[in-house]
Amino acid sequence: MNRNLQYLLISLTLLIACTSGDAAAQVSRVSTANPMTGKPYEKVYDYDFVDEKPQFPGGNCELFNFINETREYPYEAYKNKIEGRVLCTFIVNPDGSISNISVLRSAGNERLDREAMRVISMMPKWECGKMSHKPVAVRCYLPIAFFL
Repeated sequence: MNRNLQYLLISLTLLIACTSGDAAAQVSRVSTANPMTGKPYEKVYDYDFVDEKPQFPGGNCELFNFINETREYPYEAYKNKIEGRVLCTFIVNPDGSISNISVLRSAGNERLDREAMRVISMMPKWECGKMSHKPVAVRCYLPIAFFL
């Protein structure tokens, strides 16, 4: 099986597993400010609980192509044969921009974590999530795999 296809299947499986949650966590308050307006977010919805989910331009296939084309294996991690997955979380703002990128679960190597955050920060604007046909801020989760 092609290595990129393996990464795609593993990442997709993790994405599905990591985005499941319970209904009680539908809305969470975020104390950080929207970088576009400087005002605090009123509501941030979890990915599973919006009417229309945010989507990378072109869909999941293009998302994984973007990750595979943009991701650069950190030299020190490559040299020391360090592998792992970094689970990141970020917010897709109502205008489609990405903000509040953070590592939820580390791969155990700071360089891999920073590279995963760099890749997410380079993403183009997404199609925003909507609740009752109105654009809203949505928290998304994305695993980025690093395997030799």
